[in-house]
Amino acid sequence: MRVIFLNTKTNHMKLSNKLAAEFFGTFWLVLGGCGSAVLAAKFPETGIGFLGVALAFGLTVMTMVYAVGHISGGHFNPAVSIGLWVGGRFKSSEVLPYIVIQMLGAIVAAAVLYLIASGKDGFSAVDSGFASNGYGDRSPGGYSMVAALVCETVMTFMFLIVILGATDDRAPKGFAGIAIGLALTIIHLVSIPVTNTSVNPARSTSQAIFAGGAALSQLWLFWVAPIVGAALAGVVYKMFGTQQKQG
Repeated sequence: MRVIFLNTKTNHMKLSNKLAAEFFGTFWLVLGGCGSAVLAAKFPETGIGFLGVALAFGLTVMTMVYAVGHISGGHFNPAVSIGLWVGGRFKSSEVLPYIVIQMLGAIVAAAVLYLIASGKDGFSAVDSGFASNGYGDRSPGGYSMVAALVCETVMTFMFLIVILGATDDRAPKGFAGIAIGLALTIIHLVSIPVTNTSVNPARSTSQAIFAGGAALSQLWLFWVAPIVGAALAGVVYKMFGTQQKQG
């Protein structure tokens, strides 16, 4: 089975179909990933912890890659769309529509999650943090702004390197979704203690809207770092990953 993912072979699809796929993919990523953190991570005695949340994020991406990746390319993340554009894998005219619909999918998912979580007495998105990202006193491990900036930039860089490599025409066919899902799992295992893991501006924005306050004031980092990391990966992969013509 060949997964047509994150490449120009989705160009025959109507833009409206692509955007619908990106909406559902991003919706599932936020609902599944952030939902696991808000509802299940700290549940008394049976909480899934950091490992469970990391797996949830990886599995949401992997499942939607196979579900709708053949329609939209399966970005589900503004940083991924930008990195693929820089890497020459994505049309300029579709970057902004993708980012807008990814944001919408993430916000709708956060709203659904908020409605579910609010069904428990005493729940507060502000007090709980609502799986939002942060640094300093909002970092799970108390890491500084500089540590968060480095972590998010490097982790997004490596995420895009995996995406670009796994979806290269020369890569083994049919396994891209698995590689990308596992990469996102590893990223979360490393960076949850540092920033609660973003590598995705849409995911960060949707949760910060409901958490408010400091989550919104720190949101800039979770746009800047992922976009810089993704763009760097696009440049670097073009340099070493592009097949050279023989003399």
